[in-house]
Amino acid sequence: MSVSHPEQAVAESPSRARTRRAILAAAVGVLSQNSAASLGDIAAAAGVGRTTVHRYFPERTDLMAALDRYAIAQIHLATERARLEEGTALEALRRLCQEYFELGELLTLLFNDVDVVERGTWDEDTDADGALLLLVERGHREGSIDPEMEPAWVQQLLWCTLYGAWQYVQLHGADKHRIMGLCLRSLEKALR
Repeated sequence: MSVSHPEQAVAESPSRARTRRAILAAAVGVLSQNSAASLGDIAAAAGVGRTTVHRYFPERTDLMAALDRYAIAQIHLATERARLEEGTALEALRRLCQEYFELGELLTLLFNDVDVVERGTWDEDTDADGALLLLVERGHREGSIDPEMEPAWVQQLLWCTLYGAWQYVQLHGADKHRIMGLCLRSLEKALR
């Protein structure tokens, strides 16, 4: 998955920042259940008026672009939390998958968005992409990841496996922790 760089922080009051985050979080929850939900539905879920949502995001396309940037920032933070420099590359990849799995609702929403390509937010590689590719190369050198598994292939495999796990949880109401375990087991077996 290739994405553009996280949005630079814009000077915003703490209150405005909280409201923006509440709207984005509500949008993820509402739109992941109903992609055709209105801005009014999102406003109600966020506990704000529709005019407040329009003040932050005048059009639905503005909200979706903000969700793209929000997802990129969340991927960046998840990559940092995974502490990729600790342990073997396979151990670090395991932690990374666990962190990314927690973003499932947000990322599934964006992966299923047909307009995401048109918005162009996901066109460039990020630091998170680069860190994952370097991690795979380290795994090749240390022998914890099969050297036949090219870094870009592993990256694609990771995202596809995570997407499949997220979909399985949503479609079958499966236990998240059990499916996360199966996801990790599948990836580890494929990469050894």
